[in-house]
Order: sequence, then C-alpha cells, then structure tokens
Amino acid sequence: MNEQDLRRQLLDQLTVGGSVRSPQWRQAVAVTGRHEFLRGGFFRQVHDSAPTAWEPVMPGDKGWLSGCYTDASLVTQIAGTIVPGDIHGRILRQPTSSSTLPSLVVRMLEDLEIEDGMRVLEIGTGTGYSTALLCHRIGDGLVTSVEVDSVVAAGAATTLATLGHAPDLITGDGLAGHKDGAPYDRVIATCGVLTVPEQWIAQTRPGGQILATVGGWMHASELARLTVHDDGSATGRLLGGQVSFMLARPHQPPPPGMLPDTDGGTERDTMVDASILDDWTARFVAQTAAPAAQRLNLGNRGQLLLDTDAGSWALLQPYQRGWRVRQGGPCSLWDPIEDRLREWLHDGSPRLDQFRILITPDGYHVYSWPHAR
Repeated sequence: MNEQDLRRQLLDQLTVGGSVRSPQWRQAVAVTGRHEFLRGGFFRQVHDSAPTAWEPVMPGDKGWLSGCYTDASLVTQIAGTIVPGDIHGRILRQPTSSSTLPSLVVRMLEDLEIEDGMRVLEIGTGTGYSTALLCHRIGDGLVTSVEVDSVVAAGAATTLATLGHAPDLITGDGLAGHKDGAPYDRVIATCGVLTVPEQWIAQTRPGGQILATVGGWMHASELARLTVHDDGSATGRLLGGQVSFMLARPHQPPPPGMLPDTDGGTERDTMVDASILDDWTARFVAQTAAPAAQRLNLGNRGQLLLDTDAGSWALLQPYQRGWRVRQGGPCSLWDPIEDRLREWLHDGSPRLDQFRILITPDGYHVYSWPHAR
C-alpha cells in the first residue's frame, strides 16, 4: 500500500473512531503526512522482551512506512539523547520522546475548541506533527510551540520548514510557557504535568482554555480542560479516557533510592482493600491525597508507597481476609489516601469524567466529584 492510501486509511480510521469530528481537522489530517516527521526512524518494542527492549525501524526498512500510519505512539528518542539512527540491534533504556498516537493528537485538537483567528501555545513540539496540523488549521502566524530538547526542536523545525510551515518555534522550558507571545486563546500540552503551571494560566486570556494531562507518580493521569478567569483562577473538568503522556522532565519522580527498613513503624488493619490501587481511577484519587507518593509492586510482599523527599513510607500487605498497613517516617502516608479513597467509594466510585478541577491563583489544585465533601 502506498503512502497516500495509508494516509487515507488512517484518516478513515480516525473519523470512524470519533477522533476526527469536524471538516477543518479532517482536512488538516488529510494533507499532513505523518511519515515526513518520522524520517529519522522510530523505535519498535521487541515482542516479549523483559525488561522492555527497543529496536530501530528506519526509512527503507520493512514496516517503516506502514508503521508511520498506524494509530500508535512511536518512540523517537531513548535515554534523553539516543535516536534510532544511533542503534544497531537493541537497547534497554527508557523512552524520552515520541510521536503521539494520531487519534489522541486529533482528539485533543478537537477538544481544544479552536476557532479561526485564535492564538495557540503548544507545549511540547516533539516531531512537529501536531504543530503542522495547527498551522494548517489556523495559520502559521498564530501558532507558538515550545520544545525543551534542542535536538528534537531542530528536527521539528527542519521538517516544518520543508513542508512550508513557519510557526514561532521556541527552544526552552515549556513549563514556563512563552510570555513574549501572550496572551493566548488556547494552550495545549503534549506532556504530562503534576500541576498546571501558573505561567500557563497567566499567559492565557480570561475566557481562554488550557488542555493538559494531569497526573502523578502512581501512574494515573487524565486530560483536563480548563477555563481561565479574571481573578487568575482556572476551573474545568477531566475529560475521561485514561490519557497518558510522558511527564515533563522537571516533573519526573526522584529515584526511589535505597528502600526503607519496613520492619519499623506502626502497623494496623486498613479500612480499604489496598488491591484497589490496581484500578486507574482509584490511583488517581490516591494521588490527590498524596501527590508525592510513588507506588512499588513487591509481588507477594504487597505494595510499598514511598514519599522519597519526606522520607515517609507505607507497606500494604494482605492479611487473612483483608490488608494491613505498616507506616514509617515523619508522617502517615497511607492515612490521607485511605480517607480519600473511602470518600470516593462512599460516593459510588465516580468516573474520572465526572471530576472537576479548580486551580487557585496560588497554584493549589482541588479535585472534586459529585457528592464529594
């Protein structure tokens, strides 16, 4: 199948799946070749590898062109510097940049509710594919895109220029936005954040919207759409769908380091079955009570929650017909999580798309759901 057929097939798939919902974005996808942004290749996960291994797929290799037009996220950088052309064989390091699956890219652009003449700030240029879609939709002069990685930014700039696009491309910390181009009507982030930066809110005009994925170190996240208000606050809701992006680099968790001595601390029965943390929404709720907590699965030994900076921990273990928790450190890590989960369960375990979010001018994030106290 040639490139045109593959592009048309992907567009039809995105339309039937509901990601493409308007003629403006359908046209943008129709004329923007994703393969142009992947000429440096991508990494393919090695089947059944443990730990996860990656192998390069380069232009000319079997599966490269068809891979570019699959509705999948394609890893384009590993370990902060390594690109597909650097590798012969396999690599076991962690991905650090990717081309997001097209259905999510277009869904987010549709959810941003862009209208003609709006100025848009994009956080995370990446390969430049979503930037090109924005340029086609509203015009190059209304698009500003910020990328923290200078090598990634240079590659995107080259491809965009080759395709005739000239948006305002900034290399720098996307968490700081780009105040020189403010105010913006819309802000969209293609990286995950623990908290929506106050700079994004300050650089969005009152009535403007921010679309970003919020989450935490227990690996549960969700897309939030916020409206900015005159008083510097922002309110909105979570959109549902278990959306996940790589966290912005400054928001990455600290390494757990040496595990604590879990023979100390105090022990009690839990009032919530700790296996509930296997559920995505439950983990999101837990994160709202303990944003700095990380979760480690210890297999038969249970689950360990860590707040590395505070030095607090909670070991959750099955016991008879329930669970017990042993906690240590300067504060009880499990107690606020347990209280928050009990409240959520009492209210009928609302889905994430029923959650509301308030961000105050001092940056405090408040999550609520129907009946929450």
